[in-house]
Amino acid sequence: MTTPHDLDDRLRAELAALGAPDQRRDLGEPLPDGGALTGAQALALFDAQLTSRLLDLAGRWLSGFGEGYFTVESAGHEGDAAVAAALRPTDPALLHARSGAFYCLRAAQAAGAFPAPEPGRSSSESAPTGAVSYQDLEGPGAGETEAGSLPVGAGIVVDADGDATVVVPDLPQPAPDDAFAAAARDVLRGIVASAEEPAAGGRAKVFGRADLAVVPTTSAAGSHLPRAVGLGLALERLRRGARPADGEAEAAPWPADAVVVCAFDDGAADHAAATAALNTTGWYDHTGLRIPVLFVCADGGASAEGWVAATLRARPGIRYFAADGTDVAATYRVAAEAAEWVRRQRRPAVLHLSAVRLMEQGDGDAARDPLLATARLLVTSGYASGEELLARYDERGWQLRRVAEEVLDEPKLASPVEIVRELAPRRPVRVSRAVAEAAAHAAGPGAGARAEAFGGKPPELTGPLTLAQSINAALADGMLDHPGTAVFGHDVAAQGGVYGVTEGLRDRFGAARVFDTLPDATSILGLGLGAGLAGLLPVPEIRHLTLLHGAEDQLRGEAATMRFLSRGAFRNPMVVRVPGLASPEGLGGHDRNDDSLGALRDVPGLVVAVPARPDDAAPMLRTCLAAARVDGSVCVFVEPIALYHVRDLYTDGDDEWTTEYAEPGAWADRHVPIGRARVYGIGSAEDLTIITFGNGVRMSLRAAATLAEEGVGSRVVDLRWLAPLPVADIIRESSATGRVLVVDETRRTGGVGEGVLSALVDTGYVGAARRVAALDSFVPLGPAARQVLVSAEAITQGARTLLAR
Repeated sequence: MTTPHDLDDRLRAELAALGAPDQRRDLGEPLPDGGALTGAQALALFDAQLTSRLLDLAGRWLSGFGEGYFTVESAGHEGDAAVAAALRPTDPALLHARSGAFYCLRAAQAAGAFPAPEPGRSSSESAPTGAVSYQDLEGPGAGETEAGSLPVGAGIVVDADGDATVVVPDLPQPAPDDAFAAAARDVLRGIVASAEEPAAGGRAKVFGRADLAVVPTTSAAGSHLPRAVGLGLALERLRRGARPADGEAEAAPWPADAVVVCAFDDGAADHAAATAALNTTGWYDHTGLRIPVLFVCADGGASAEGWVAATLRARPGIRYFAADGTDVAATYRVAAEAAEWVRRQRRPAVLHLSAVRLMEQGDGDAARDPLLATARLLVTSGYASGEELLARYDERGWQLRRVAEEVLDEPKLASPVEIVRELAPRRPVRVSRAVAEAAAHAAGPGAGARAEAFGGKPPELTGPLTLAQSINAALADGMLDHPGTAVFGHDVAAQGGVYGVTEGLRDRFGAARVFDTLPDATSILGLGLGAGLAGLLPVPEIRHLTLLHGAEDQLRGEAATMRFLSRGAFRNPMVVRVPGLASPEGLGGHDRNDDSLGALRDVPGLVVAVPARPDDAAPMLRTCLAAARVDGSVCVFVEPIALYHVRDLYTDGDDEWTTEYAEPGAWADRHVPIGRARVYGIGSAEDLTIITFGNGVRMSLRAAATLAEEGVGSRVVDLRWLAPLPVADIIRESSATGRVLVVDETRRTGGVGEGVLSALVDTGYVGAARRVAALDSFVPLGPAARQVLVSAEAITQGARTLLAR
């Protein structure tokens, strides 16, 4: 294993041994072998690489005395600096934990510190084949020179004897606070958890910065790749005329011809999220949809030899490029070709770079050190001597040491408020105002378009609606209000979704805004993450709650963390619709009956909504759409499958589970804020409080009617929001009776009921409490489901037991 000390000593020795070039070349000249880089550009790449290397060493040094908290090194992967150089600083970049050199070069690019090609010379033009000597300058007469034959920046010195010598300027030393030092400061702040760190503000160590177009990612096994696909698809839709969520095309944060670059390593190439992203990209290309994404895989050799290349080459619909990632000249040439192809064709490509991991593998890899390879290039091309590069390495080292000592004195996050401030802002007044504005638009300037969209018969004129019909109408109104709203998922367009909830939306709003996807939940959520990042308002549908569990990290690790990791500079608003919970008859078995919501409630900042009635579903969906737009909220809208098409409450034909759709003029008055419950009073409503949600609401109302016949007055509290829980409403309604029955259709262990009871305990509730919950079991098929799920009879019996205490 190569230690940081060994790596530093070896590099210093190798640099010193490089010697001096036979002939000096000015930095403004292109590489002598016809490469696309100039000497100044090659030197900037070297600066990015050595800054990244020194950051690795600094991270180990800081952690050695307890002041550094992140030591994932980029050593051996520094060739990706050339990838950054081949792209534009406005191209959105989603990096991984070993992308230090890319980040440093991107910072230099944005600051104008990466030299542009010499005016009048294409980057692909052939360069001179050799350096210019004094003899080359001899013309018709001794000492006569042609100024055009001099190296750029060179001069002629004539001594006292009249002898002339061509002098090329010495290699310039780095400025104390240049762009590379600034990039190093960003990274070091992340390593020491400084509150001044520009991306996450001390909350995490990430490569991210809004003004560099670097989107922070968790880099967890390629989990950011699905977002990159979604961003690429959204950028292309915006380029072709789609409108962002606020209706103004210029509000889109990325240039129209931007290319998304997404970096990952060979360790992530075999993970599910990366596989899903690459598969989805190829599928879209196969179907004719364009996605301008350049995937960059840095292959450190951890997989079986040849496996990564074979896997990436075999991806249909994705063009394959490869380069030796330890050779910056070759990497730059191939990366520029790949980036130009993606930008011009608006199609996906993958750039496969060979790399090494110098501080994680054996000493044999040291011979392929990309930093040393760039140094050799500078010396053999005549731009610098080994001693000059060693001096540069030392100067950068002292520069970073000084910066590291400075950031150590910067403040750390010191209070819970500071930490969670950007996690999930809640601005209920603004959300309420957005709902009112949508209502005013629907009733005023947008009335004509609304009438046309609904075929002349808006939903408030169609009679009582079911839960599914109410959601469908609210989705249509949301799409009318927000031009950037897009509804998508497996079969949501052609078939209207598995339960018909999105039926007719594609006919009303077109295939660009309502479209089908692959069935993979990871890919669907990734499309939403990218669309939100691009300025759209995505409403993806996951076919079943069971399918969402396999893709939860797209919510936990990617969606919910975006504001947290960027101090609010980036956001990915999204409303995820998912049919869930259980059917009383266990229809479809385990696949279609899932009452597990604990994993969603555990995600910080995630909004989890469960509408039970049609007259709650529409306003709650409007609230989620407004919160996504105003606050960048990520909402999961869990729709009870068993209630989609229910019409009756107490007896067949009573139609008491259907309701009229509110006309726009009533939307503001019927607004449902996040975290507010609904209370039903049955009888005197003084004896018992039943707290429930979803299917439990209908069952609890039926149970309360039975209890009312026995002289028991109940108040039924529909939580409506499972995250955040309506704690104030819970406490108020519980204290009103002093007897609480929690009806929880999720499981006893990890279920919603545990959160309700905890809220009661935490706030000092002293009354009686009991719980009726589903068993800790998966839902079986058919009538057996009744044995494990909550029923109205169980609720009634639980209430009697509680009242008998």
